[in-house]
Amino acid sequence: MERYNYGMVGLGVMGRNLLYNIADNGFSIAGFDLDEEKVKELEEGATSTMKVKGIGSLEDFVAALESPRKIILMVPAGKPVDAVLENITPLLSKGDIVIDAGNSYFEDTNRRVADLGSKNLHFMGMGVSGGEKGARTGPSIMPGGDLEAFNLLQPMLEAIAAKVDNEACTAYMGKGSAGNYVKMVHNGIEYAIMQLISEAYDLLKRGAKLNNDQLYEVFREWNNGEMNSFLIEITRDIFQQKDTFTDQYLIDQILDKAGAKGTGKWTSEQAMEIGVSIPTIDIAVTSRILSAYKEERVQASQLYPKAEIATPENTDQFIKEVGDALYLATLISYAQGLALLVKASEEYKFEIPLKDVVKIWRGGCIIRSVLLEKFYTAYTKDPNLSNILLDADIAAIVKEKIGPLRKTAAFAVSSGVSGLGLQTALGYFDAYTTEYLPINLIQAQRDYFGAHTYQRLDREGVFHTSWQSVNQ
Repeated sequence: MERYNYGMVGLGVMGRNLLYNIADNGFSIAGFDLDEEKVKELEEGATSTMKVKGIGSLEDFVAALESPRKIILMVPAGKPVDAVLENITPLLSKGDIVIDAGNSYFEDTNRRVADLGSKNLHFMGMGVSGGEKGARTGPSIMPGGDLEAFNLLQPMLEAIAAKVDNEACTAYMGKGSAGNYVKMVHNGIEYAIMQLISEAYDLLKRGAKLNNDQLYEVFREWNNGEMNSFLIEITRDIFQQKDTFTDQYLIDQILDKAGAKGTGKWTSEQAMEIGVSIPTIDIAVTSRILSAYKEERVQASQLYPKAEIATPENTDQFIKEVGDALYLATLISYAQGLALLVKASEEYKFEIPLKDVVKIWRGGCIIRSVLLEKFYTAYTKDPNLSNILLDADIAAIVKEKIGPLRKTAAFAVSSGVSGLGLQTALGYFDAYTTEYLPINLIQAQRDYFGAHTYQRLDREGVFHTSWQSVNQ
């Protein structure tokens, strides 16, 4: 029987596109899916130069792979992954490798690593970002876990990944479930940036009264400059998309009620668990939840009507300030996510290389941006940087744009326009760069009502005071 270099379980759009990408780069690959139609479509969609085989039997699929078998799972996170593993594990041999390329929760990956390890099998979690198109043409790939297994996969991963300056957007992300964790944080940052862009759009539309054609021009100009990024690019294009049901622009026909698949929530929960402040990511998750209260928001808008928003005196200046505010708030969102990776790497002993993380995010992924080049420079100078805001070159950018962020956030507040992302980015920056916070009062309150103790500025140790009640 002819043997194939790789196997793919799950032939949905993402799985099929990634499989074709692997085949395009000279590797032979077999695909398996319980849906016979998807198996049939796989071979029908392959080109004559691809060495691809669709197989409808799991036993035949495993038998068709060369040893050690290298099997990629592209199935929904959670129980579907466990179901595949339950069925496929008895068919595997010592040294075989299973790679979960879905958005699995990192603790599930830890459990699976231990389970398959007890059977002398390798299991890896691997984040893949770039959507359907990226999977087909070159995604950003975040593998972690067993280094021996990664070394076997590395030539294929580097071949199929996106390229920036002829460098593959993939690298070893660290031990255990580091790959899944890095992808989770990537998605949290993605939530934050999308929220910030939506707020900038709202300010330009309702504040500066720009129409969709004008918004297209603004985002086109932004994407041609220092804000060049995937999310700015697609936002630009969205403003030109016409609706197929009406003669209107599609953006104006879409319900303002966001969906979510959970990775943003996981990021927030993890930050709370290990004690890292990521308020802009948190508020992006919260804002999606709040958007779901559509009926209540309509009712509340009638109960609390707002005055017409005053148009800024200088529209061009306002647009520039909103752009600078968006740029800086985006930078701060990256800073929060990267700070979470620093702490998680220590907490879980991942040994995540931050320089490589920002390097492979430069291309292929949803949060790719030219801004990441500046982060890559910063981590090259200091791989142990705890927060990107502590880099001198980054600080110079922040100082240049902090004024516009303050002005834009103030405009939103005074106009009654929700700017939760912009405001939390600014609040985080102000708190992080303040030597003395008013938390001394919180510590006094905690000690007063609960004897929780406190520390002092002038001497070492932990103290408790018998506070006196003063009745006026």
